[in-house]
Amino acid sequence: MQLERLSLILEIVGQRGEATVGDICRHSGLPQATAYRLVQDLAAAGLLDNVARGRFAIGARLKGIVQDDLSDDALCGIIAPRLARAATEVGAAFFLSRLRGRSVEIIHVETPETGVSFLHPGLGTRPIHACSCSKALAAFAPDLLGGQAIEGRLKAYTDLTLTRMEDLQAEFAQIRSRGYAECVEELERGMCSVAAPLAQEGPGARLSIGATGSARVFTPVFRARIGQDLLGLAQELAAALGWDWSEPAPRPA
Repeated sequence: MQLERLSLILEIVGQRGEATVGDICRHSGLPQATAYRLVQDLAAAGLLDNVARGRFAIGARLKGIVQDDLSDDALCGIIAPRLARAATEVGAAFFLSRLRGRSVEIIHVETPETGVSFLHPGLGTRPIHACSCSKALAAFAPDLLGGQAIEGRLKAYTDLTLTRMEDLQAEFAQIRSRGYAECVEELERGMCSVAAPLAQEGPGARLSIGATGSARVFTPVFRARIGQDLLGLAQELAAALGWDWSEPAPRPA
């Protein structure tokens, strides 16, 4: 348990680049006193550095052990240009999300260069059960939702939001089959999105890319096409990052 908490803190700080104890509490669910004590232990061991008042970054000792930079800035440097190209080609906003602790957060958005109308998804944390960027990751991480313990506590954002674990598990099976997730007016009426993980295992399984737009534009046919485009883009990005990319299993007849 203690090792898991320490690992979770290092993961959150490493992804954000810098984080406060408050940031760590928000993404980990740890009590503030516990998070503060563990952060101090990690700093004393040289695994975290206090880079500013109340802000911590990965320490020099840990950087010497782990050479790959998976911070938000480093990932966006590789992924953002490809999302920008897709946004302009499709005429919709494209986004990058990552699993941070036990929450999923949209960390970057690219919008079309042209003057076409588009919907911006915004940045920040998204519910695990009601957004394509989250569901695309949760489908391949069975323990992320906490199983039956969360039954009855999932918020209905619209009348289309799935709040029963039975329904969510059925949708997760469909996501695993086709490789991408959809959100059809589940988070906000009139808004749809499609997202796919960068990989089904390893660090890519903690990142998803997606596109969002109005329900009028994101028809079932359009969403299916975007979903296939995202799978191809995910494969391209996984290769650029040196990660394995797994072909989704064939859909059952």
